[in-house]
Amino acid sequence: MPDTISFARGAPSPDLIPVEAVRKAAAKALEDDWQKALSYGVGIGHPGLCAWIADRHGIEAEQVMTTNGSLEAGAMLFRHLLAPGDRVVVEQPSYDRTLLLLEQLGVEFVPVALEDDGIDVDAIERALESGPIKLAHVIPNFHNPAGCTLSEEKRRRLVELAAEHSFWIFEDDPYRELPFGEDPPPTMLSMDEADRVIHASSFSKTVSPGVRVGYLAGPAGPIAELAKVANENYISPNMLAGSLVLELCRSGVLDDNIAKVKVALAERRDALVAALERHIPEARFVVPGGGYFLWADLARERDTVALAAKAKEAGAPFIPGTDFMLEGGENSLRFSFASVPPENMDEGISRIAACLA
Repeated sequence: MPDTISFARGAPSPDLIPVEAVRKAAAKALEDDWQKALSYGVGIGHPGLCAWIADRHGIEAEQVMTTNGSLEAGAMLFRHLLAPGDRVVVEQPSYDRTLLLLEQLGVEFVPVALEDDGIDVDAIERALESGPIKLAHVIPNFHNPAGCTLSEEKRRRLVELAAEHSFWIFEDDPYRELPFGEDPPPTMLSMDEADRVIHASSFSKTVSPGVRVGYLAGPAGPIAELAKVANENYISPNMLAGSLVLELCRSGVLDDNIAKVKVALAERRDALVAALERHIPEARFVVPGGGYFLWADLARERDTVALAAKAKEAGAPFIPGTDFMLEGGENSLRFSFASVPPENMDEGISRIAACLA
């Protein structure tokens, strides 16, 4: 067994990265598309990739821009739309880097708890009674860190509320392409008739994190404004990476890789669930229907910050729940199962369980 079996980072293990396919796609991009791939672009990035993404979503190409990963997409959107003091709905728990970006902008957090089927929309309605909301950040599918998926009913209610109260929904959706069973409900972007939803996703989870290709999709007006901001700040996103990803998309290799990765991730999820039931039976969790992550609540008296320090020494690091919460999370933790092969899962969880004894 390896010295370290890490449940900490939301990244795939090397065996899930399609290195040969990427090598061939890079060569093909440099053969057929070198003039775009090796030149300055414009704010939207590679126009061919924008068109492919638009077709994937059933929207127009002018509603799409690519970015250097979806985190940059979110950061740029927040800076464009938000000002200090704006009220912003954030899920609890939520992605730690999103919380950091919003904190840096000086917004007023409106924390809303997650339920087994996603964010508590009733709580958002109550928050609206206290004053206007500028934006709601929502991770709808196979949530990072919570693993849950937002129900279709809640999606439709949230879109209706955004239209009625004129707030933005940032649909942060990098895991949508990775269901283990049935597909998730339709995107809120596809439900939006009032131009209040901006959708973000990424090829980091379906190709590799290193390609750093993400995108925004939404109403044409705001996308054009954001593309102008991008052009003024860095001219264009990485055109070579965009060309490489486009080749993977057009050739069908992307969909083939997604199919393989889903099988592998489902095996890892199942191995993690079995190991938790065997070694840490006190853990309570929603079994994720896809994606990379499982969130577990331990007994109320547990301290997962202290546990994380012990687990790291034992060679099984994880991230404590406090990293994803504005308050609380002391007895919770996030497991990333994407980085752990199934044959190592039981050993990794047994190391953490030994730290609980």
